[in-house]
Amino acid sequence: MSKPSIGFIGLGLMGSAMCQRLLDLSYPLTIVANRSRGNVEKAVARGAVEVATAREVAERSDIIMLCMDTSASVESRMFGDDGVIAGLKPQAVAIDFGTSLPKSTRTIGEAVSASNAAYLDAPLGRTPAHALNGELNIMCSGDRDAYDRVEPVLNDLGENVFHLGALGSGHTIKLINNFFAMTTANAMAEAFAMADQMGVDREKLYAVMSAGPLHSGMMDFIKAYAVDGKPDALAFAVRNAKKDVGYYAQMASNVNVDSIMSKSVREVLAAATDDGFGDRMIPEMVDYLSKKYSDSGSSQS
Repeated sequence: MSKPSIGFIGLGLMGSAMCQRLLDLSYPLTIVANRSRGNVEKAVARGAVEVATAREVAERSDIIMLCMDTSASVESRMFGDDGVIAGLKPQAVAIDFGTSLPKSTRTIGEAVSASNAAYLDAPLGRTPAHALNGELNIMCSGDRDAYDRVEPVLNDLGENVFHLGALGSGHTIKLINNFFAMTTANAMAEAFAMADQMGVDREKLYAVMSAGPLHSGMMDFIKAYAVDGKPDALAFAVRNAKKDVGYYAQMASNVNVDSIMSKSVREVLAAATDDGFGDRMIPEMVDYLSKKYSDSGSSQS
């Protein structure tokens, strides 16, 4: 049985890894350049076809996948004369694998549905390394029939694939997930930074904390850098975390809720980004906070 043709937009770290996985499995693949020229050329060298516009991607594809940084980026590729919607085949399925605002997702979904196609949101968990091996967590939502049609492809990309309900549910759950993850990560980064200020050994702090109910995978990601010097155990940039937690707060605001717990996390991520830390990985927030507190203490002495 022939494989469906795939179109892919957004070949950053995660998108490029997903494309390599699709090529490993011999899916026909059409791509369009966004920012990562090197990743595009790498995919083309392995058999992907590059075209000039998102519309052409859609015209050549049964399934169109987007893995982009913001809702605005997704909207720019979906709408317009050269956008995905303009080139959709009847019964095609477009999938947003990024982390987007649910309100934007539902708006795009209405426009796609009017073109006799389907739109799914399917944000991702885990890392580009997992993507290369088809081991992502995929949080999909939207029309069930469309999901059933693309599920075999999702299973080739992910180890744990969920259908979570109506369109936007995946992005809603992902934003809640990332709020909690980044709150935990930054709290652990501060714990190590505070240990520095108090003259406590980081590894001994971790030994005590990890022996109790606080122990988690996120704690271990931060420890991998703070103690072992490995920043890429959690390859997630501060800038992206700032965006996601900001989207979480915006999502809450859209239903007239003022998120209390996200405020401190948004503040520290915004400050780190403004101080030139945006492209560093989240575990490196230990360095940012340790230096900030050290400088603050010095100024008080």
